[in-house]
Amino acid sequence: MAYAVTYSQFGGPEVLSLDEIALDPPGAGQVAVQVTAVGVNPIDHKLRAGIRPSATIAKPRRLGNDGAGVVTAVGDGVEGFRVGDAVVVFGASGVYATDIVVAAANLAPLPATVSPAIGAALGIPVATAYQSLRSLDVGPADTLVVHGGSGSVGQAAIQFARLRGAAVVATASAARAERIRSLGAMPVEYGDGVTDRIRAAAPQGVTVALDCAGTDEALQSSLDLVADRSRIATIVRGADAAGLGIQAYSGGSPEPLTEQQVAWRAEAIPVVVALLSAGAFSVELGPELPLADAAEAHRLVAAGTPGKITLLP
Repeated sequence: MAYAVTYSQFGGPEVLSLDEIALDPPGAGQVAVQVTAVGVNPIDHKLRAGIRPSATIAKPRRLGNDGAGVVTAVGDGVEGFRVGDAVVVFGASGVYATDIVVAAANLAPLPATVSPAIGAALGIPVATAYQSLRSLDVGPADTLVVHGGSGSVGQAAIQFARLRGAAVVATASAARAERIRSLGAMPVEYGDGVTDRIRAAAPQGVTVALDCAGTDEALQSSLDLVADRSRIATIVRGADAAGLGIQAYSGGSPEPLTEQQVAWRAEAIPVVVALLSAGAFSVELGPELPLADAAEAHRLVAAGTPGKITLLP
């Protein structure tokens, strides 16, 4: 028996249910995976609640893009994976499940040194951060401000920027300052006066900004600090980006990612797995809940619970 979390109407977390599903064998280019951990992302609860617009629901809709698991069957033409292999799942769909069938292109090997929960935490956060910094061409001559630096994307962006030689200032609550500092960035508390506090933390000036918070304050501060608007990007307020003259990477943007940006997102996963194996990257885990408690996981994400929340089938 295979089970998946579904919803048949937009609404609060209570619309989620755990249902039995039919699971077809993998076709050409596909792999069957027994899921061992699922990464819960903010986009999941936004889609379920109707905050992020999506198509009308015609049949029970599944959710989830990221996870980790073990290969149980391999379709024709698949190379590089065999039954029993531990894998990271990224860029897939319907991953809130006990078992899935996914294209081999949406898998990466998961080393024994990396836990399933950490593997499941990678997907959207590290892919988004990696692609964003590549798109913004962040390098040693830059000082980057990351708004929302204590979130999963923000933490990944800090680490990638530091690896690329940039100085980083990151906004967060006072309670999260130590986590920001441990990743090599200068923490700055958000709220009234944040722009002045960022200027004080980076007297050399800020050359590039990444908005992972989506607040008016974050956008205005970025505009005030960075002279070149092409080096300001948001991953949350995509619908507003064109009017502000800044970049948007998904986040509700009507402009799709370019082929190069999609390729960078896929490239991010093996890059981070290698960094994790070398002890050169850090993932902050939050609560782990059973798959049947997906509704509670969504409540925790919406409340801004620190760390990456994972579901364990």
